[in-house]
Amino acid sequence: MDAQLDTLSQLVGNHLATRGWRLVTAESCTGGWVAEVVTATAGSSGWFDCGFITYSNDAKCALLGVSPMTLARHGAVSEATTAAMAKGALERSEADLALSISGVAGPTGGSRTKPVGTVCFGWASTGETPQTATCHFDGDRESVRRQAVVFALTELLRRYA
Repeated sequence: MDAQLDTLSQLVGNHLATRGWRLVTAESCTGGWVAEVVTATAGSSGWFDCGFITYSNDAKCALLGVSPMTLARHGAVSEATTAAMAKGALERSEADLALSISGVAGPTGGSRTKPVGTVCFGWASTGETPQTATCHFDGDRESVRRQAVVFALTELLRRYA
């Protein structure tokens, strides 16, 4: 793991451990990359609960409780879906804070309204309404996915400081 991801993971871990919180991830286009980054940090068992990799729409519904109506109305790559993913991950774990990601990493799969590089995020803490964001990243598939991991962890720190 590179130095930037290692540093972010340590910062997230320190932040969560100080508060006595545990993290759950719900990932689609990143395929578990956030969970891999945080579990590479020694001591993460004290602040990381679990991760869901819900790549298909069926998995989002079955494992996280995302409504098929939300997916039909907004699509998998939407803030409505990532809000539901984060909420569902919290409800199905022992965590206090959830992070979710769904996007179009490419090189195909984009559309006029959701081009390659479009990634939506959700963050939720117990008892609060999920927060969301959408970014448009440049680069190849790996670059888009890496940028999504960095953004998700950086924003977690910013939003829950």
